[in-house]
Amino acid sequence: MNTAPAPAEPRWLTAEEQRVWLFYMHASTLLEDHLDRQLQRDAGMPHIYYGLLVQLAEAPGRRLRMTELAMNAKITRSRLSHAIARLEKNGWVRREDCPSDKRGQFAVLTDAGYEVLSRTAPGHVTAVRQALFERLSPEQQKSLGEIMEIVAEGLQPDEAGADLPWLR
Repeated sequence: MNTAPAPAEPRWLTAEEQRVWLFYMHASTLLEDHLDRQLQRDAGMPHIYYGLLVQLAEAPGRRLRMTELAMNAKITRSRLSHAIARLEKNGWVRREDCPSDKRGQFAVLTDAGYEVLSRTAPGHVTAVRQALFERLSPEQQKSLGEIMEIVAEGLQPDEAGADLPWLR
């Protein structure tokens, strides 16, 4: 005889929650596509690659450990490795071995990578402003920032063993 408790009925979204969820999904997909198209047109790279170059440009010595870069970009190590390989092929990034850890590597932004980033940044910031910030009041911008911070914090637990992309 099976004495296991019956599974609880899912707590379905209300009509308003479903409306908000669908608008979020539509907006985030369209925004990512908009930024990808702008960066492909202006620099021949997807948005994720641009974000990696920005991180490296802002890092001391324009270099970061690959594990830190994956964590900051919120992507798997294999996706990062593929992206870095493509950026290396373009001459925008190079890898260096870590002297203190034989398995560790650094990603380093090259002068050519810095140049393409400098050329591309004005168009990218214009695309971000037009697509997002110019559509929102200052109060809405503040609310959006607070909301996204809460969501991000809730999805990035601190406990050991958390299933996070950069740990895969």
